[in-house]
Amino acid sequence: MGVTDFSRLPSFDSLENKKRFWVGSPASTEEGLGMLRYLSPAHVADSARSEIITGERVCLNWDMKKLETPGFGRDAARHIIKSIPNYEGIAWDDEWHFNPQAGSQWDGFRHFSTVSDDGKSRVFYGGTTSEEINDPTSSRISIGHWAQNGIASRGFLIDYVSYAEKKGIAIDGLGGQKITLDDVHGIARECHIDFKAGDVFFLRCGFTKTWEAMTMEQKLQYRTNTAEKKHKHSGLEQSERVVRFLWENHIVAVAGDGVSFEVRPNQDQQWDLHHILLAGWGVPIGEMFDLERLAELCKRLGRWTFFLTSSPLNHPQAVSSTPNCMAIF
Repeated sequence: MGVTDFSRLPSFDSLENKKRFWVGSPASTEEGLGMLRYLSPAHVADSARSEIITGERVCLNWDMKKLETPGFGRDAARHIIKSIPNYEGIAWDDEWHFNPQAGSQWDGFRHFSTVSDDGKSRVFYGGTTSEEINDPTSSRISIGHWAQNGIASRGFLIDYVSYAEKKGIAIDGLGGQKITLDDVHGIARECHIDFKAGDVFFLRCGFTKTWEAMTMEQKLQYRTNTAEKKHKHSGLEQSERVVRFLWENHIVAVAGDGVSFEVRPNQDQQWDLHHILLAGWGVPIGEMFDLERLAELCKRLGRWTFFLTSSPLNHPQAVSSTPNCMAIF
């Protein structure tokens, strides 16, 4: 699975189109993996050897009941415990109805599109069309490709919440705070984080912490605001500098505790990360991961890098998935 020679990738400056790098023939596994194709067995083994030291671990999946009033017209998770007919009181089943976008999730390449070359339509990674995504016989660029071998690599945490608190900056995950690339580099220096090819970039901006402190009235208002496109979400700045940083460091996936990883509303539409990462480069975006216990463990151990595993849902048409994610130290 994949190759480890990141030097085969062109430099950012040599990219003919800096917002698009499609690899693999249509409907191939290589196309379906996007940048995850670089997580070869050799890369995974190297990452595990360098990062697994104490064996301490923490899961990054937010409680599925927490987002009671999702925005954008989405439904909250529903869970029913049911008795099995003729086995009442002896055995139980459960039934689920949930949208992965209403909690911790990976955005797959089917989730977000970009403008086609002729500017007249929308296409997804590799040039995939909405018709292909809606075709029940097509698995093109679905998360099912990721599920075959999972995601495993080194991760690093940029803990903006702790950084801001030390500087006396109030944290509001719903305030539209812009985390700059300078902030990222400053935190990396403080925490002695060196970026390595194949890393997964985690960003703690404070959304889940903010959400859990809100009243139900505030949460209901959030649902109304997002439906009216008035939402504000803290996250990483959109800029050419950020895009260059992600490409030149060969980041294969990004994830955070925020709703969109990048700041909303958009502050630079030209460098919108959902367009570029998902539809342009094939880089997964994780959202609303629970990074609170991870941040605590990083502080206690004095290290902000770790070995990461994630096993997405195995469905051949999946658009997104719960992360089923664990950080191991």
